[in-house]
Amino acid sequence: MDYCIGVDLGGTNIAVGIIDLQTKKIIKKASIKTKAPRSCEEISLDIVNLCSDLSFQRGLSLKNMKWIGIATPGTVHSGVVSLSGNLGWENAPIVKCVRELSGVKTFATNDAHAAAYAEYMWGAGKGMSSLVIVTIGTGVGGAFVFGGRIWGGNNAFAGEIGHMILEMNGRPCSCGKLGCLEAYCSSRAIIRRCREMMRLYPYSLMWQVCGGDIDKVNASTPFRAKELGDAAADMIIDEFVRYLSMGVSNIINILQPDIVCIGGGLSAEGDLYIHSLRNQVEQLSFGYVSGRTKIELAEYKNNAGIIGGALLGLQEKFK
Repeated sequence: MDYCIGVDLGGTNIAVGIIDLQTKKIIKKASIKTKAPRSCEEISLDIVNLCSDLSFQRGLSLKNMKWIGIATPGTVHSGVVSLSGNLGWENAPIVKCVRELSGVKTFATNDAHAAAYAEYMWGAGKGMSSLVIVTIGTGVGGAFVFGGRIWGGNNAFAGEIGHMILEMNGRPCSCGKLGCLEAYCSSRAIIRRCREMMRLYPYSLMWQVCGGDIDKVNASTPFRAKELGDAAADMIIDEFVRYLSMGVSNIINILQPDIVCIGGGLSAEGDLYIHSLRNQVEQLSFGYVSGRTKIELAEYKNNAGIIGGALLGLQEKFK
């Protein structure tokens, strides 16, 4: 039996899945509330208890698991979560805690790194030598995988794609700087832009999509309105794609990876913008016809953390 466990540790939920490494599928999964902020020890105990319960439900035990891999928000270095605002942690020894409680070999990495690894090993980047993922959700994150290894740089901070500056003195970003990619392409940025445009265009179909309540606007609102033919929604999405293409082109011009995957919550809307994104990136980036970086939507969405976390043990063979 080649089973391992993937843990997607989020600020709201802890999702756990048992992975069959032969069939490359999640055979059982469950989730509980994280109840953050709590100590690393308390959350680790919940993780191990959930892993144990899930194994028992499948007629297995933790002893049957090759390893536990954890995808967590924050910066992770040598098994320690150096800093995670979502969990309220600083220098939290997550790997040590889970390993000691479970008796199972344990790995951990940042959640964007885990998503990248899932795509590299089994998803859109399978069979390629290099991959970059751009995760678009509440913020904009990213990660790099080269030659089978997640590349975190000398301090595990590599992949902060959302904070490349695209506009000097541009829109304020949550990081405190101005003009970051995240300030134009995150869910938060799209919601803010929607509300601005709805006030400018009171007959926009975005009002209809959100039931006339501007407080109910979400990141999907302009995409639903675009499907109805709304011109104001088109302007929002065109702007989103323009800035995203600039960010992706910068990545390609610097790294020339085999593939750039678009992941995160807004990848669910990707069919409405991926073709435009590819066209604009082709105009902005260097390359030649037979050697262009591919741009694809990530295959793993809600399961990216579980799959990516579970596969961390496979990095051993790339050492």
